[in-house]
Amino acid sequence: MKLNLKALALAAAILWGGAILLVSIGNMICPPYGAAFLQTVASVYPFYDPASGGISVLVGTLWGVIDGAIAGFLLGWLYNRFSG
Repeated sequence: MKLNLKALALAAAILWGGAILLVSIGNMICPPYGAAFLQTVASVYPFYDPASGGISVLVGTLWGVIDGAIAGFLLGWLYNRFSG
């Protein structure tokens, strides 16, 4: 069985981008929430600073969507390659 690469990339993009968005919003409402996670994400994604507010949340979400799509595509591609 082969995986649909486009569908897997889209699902991973939504999942990872959504996770970063929800944790960022939670952190804006209650600042200690997810702080360590967001600092780790900020160390990987350029121009993302969870403490700086709304625009930065959108930047982090965009990076998460792009990163999730690439990771989902690569995971599906590797699975299809090795599953024969």
